[in-house]
Amino acid sequence: MVQILIDNPLLLLFVVSAIGYIIGRIKIGGVSLGIAAVLFVGLAFGALDEKLKLPDIVYLLGLVLFVYMIGLSSGPGFFASLRRKGLRDNLLVAGVIVVCVAITFAAHSVLGLSGPLTAGLFAGSLTNTPALAAVLEQLKNSPAAQLSDQMLAEPVVGYSIAYPMGVLGMILSIYVLQRVWKIDYAAEARATRDLGTPSEKLINRTIRVTQPALAGTTVAEVVAQTGWNVVFGRLLHDGQVGLATSGSRLAMGDLVSVVGDPEDVEKVVAALGVTTSDPLELDRHTLDFRRVFVSNPRVAGNPLRELALPERFGAIITRVRRGDVDLLPHGDMVLELGDRVRIVTRRENLDAVSAYFGDSYRSLAEIDVVSLGLGLALGLLLGMVPVPLPGGVTFRLGSAGGPLLVALFLGWRERTGPIVWSLPYSANLTLRQFGLILFLAGVGTRSGYSFVNTLSQGGGITIFLAGALITCVAALCMLFIGYKLLKIPMGLLIGMLAGLQTQPAVLGFASEQAGNDLPNVGYATVYPIATIGKIFAVQIILSLLSR
Repeated sequence: MVQILIDNPLLLLFVVSAIGYIIGRIKIGGVSLGIAAVLFVGLAFGALDEKLKLPDIVYLLGLVLFVYMIGLSSGPGFFASLRRKGLRDNLLVAGVIVVCVAITFAAHSVLGLSGPLTAGLFAGSLTNTPALAAVLEQLKNSPAAQLSDQMLAEPVVGYSIAYPMGVLGMILSIYVLQRVWKIDYAAEARATRDLGTPSEKLINRTIRVTQPALAGTTVAEVVAQTGWNVVFGRLLHDGQVGLATSGSRLAMGDLVSVVGDPEDVEKVVAALGVTTSDPLELDRHTLDFRRVFVSNPRVAGNPLRELALPERFGAIITRVRRGDVDLLPHGDMVLELGDRVRIVTRRENLDAVSAYFGDSYRSLAEIDVVSLGLGLALGLLLGMVPVPLPGGVTFRLGSAGGPLLVALFLGWRERTGPIVWSLPYSANLTLRQFGLILFLAGVGTRSGYSFVNTLSQGGGITIFLAGALITCVAALCMLFIGYKLLKIPMGLLIGMLAGLQTQPAVLGFASEQAGNDLPNVGYATVYPIATIGKIFAVQIILSLLSR
């Protein structure tokens, strides 16, 4: 059987991927390895025979796809976060990474570890796959790497030994400190509504206007005065149902439908009047609604305001569903391919509006190879550019950092002329997961034999303890400084901690503990800087320790 797998790399890839995915779904104490289990299954198969390994191109292709997809989806949120308190948050993450680098150098000196093994220890302690890839790429491009395959395996050995505690250490730190500090996540969420977190549930209420103070004002004037984060849908005035556009004027006795977060909607009810038992959305004789897919490239990448739907079609959008989350639309929101928008318009206009947005599920499964190929090519070219640093050290972004930076920029830009850089949500997730599976299976099988040899010869326990120290110091520094000194809400902070680790398992645990979307906001805010910072740091570590 081993010889069959050696002779058939594709069979080996799919066997490792399938078994790893099954094991990754097993939960112990509510925590699972997730897709990272593919790495450990790859190590197990690679340990059977030193020839049992996948070609280099497998993990390189996987890495490039993985980081590029992350960059595309994180770009808008990353640049938006810098306009709030994202700079503070990212400086905190950068400072913690510097502390971890210092501890890594100390571990190297005390334990007498090799440079490649130390770099892998750093990457595993902070569970960063692109950083590991940067180490492997740097080693392959150095003359010393041609001397022995053992040197190429050492970073993966250090990474694999430190990785489990890199996940568990963060989870344990969150679990303990949230109880020591008696965190009330629900209260934090209510106090941080200005962070722009997507609502877990949008509701629709029909309100009868009974407050004379707001009678005679337009919808735009009311929103400007109150700052309500809601969308007005339908308006019943003098027996006629129409759209509640920004210029619609409210009058006593009118019925108006409002969509928004439950807390925001209740504020509108209190200010305008009372809710009614006859929701306007149930009357579909004049105005009707339909959910349509955004599949038209000419629509994607443009702010809603520029689409001018009320003027062109007599239509408004009341909700935007992206992935599994309903978002409240606003004029500056940029639609993405794969979004599902809820359109309200006259019944005779529904087909025209649907055609305008595309509404083709099939086309969303088709990837724009031109934009994908151009973006990846630009990223790979950027990764090749050498950046000289003091001390004779040369830094490269490599196959991980180059595509990530380019994707962040392109994801933020959304489109350039006719080229839409973003991919449909489902396509992005699929390519991201596929790329990560390729990478983990590739590096796992190529390093399994050396991994077992390192453990059998001793030294594995000391590497594990060193990795645990780096992980726990990072967690405690991040949580203490962030919560006690910078007064960052704990729900946001534990998401930032998951972003520091670039670790979905930690994010999943953080979201479960918080019970709201704040951890996701924190994760998206620091993820790009954390990834780039660790890619940069691990190359510095390897360069200085290999001289």
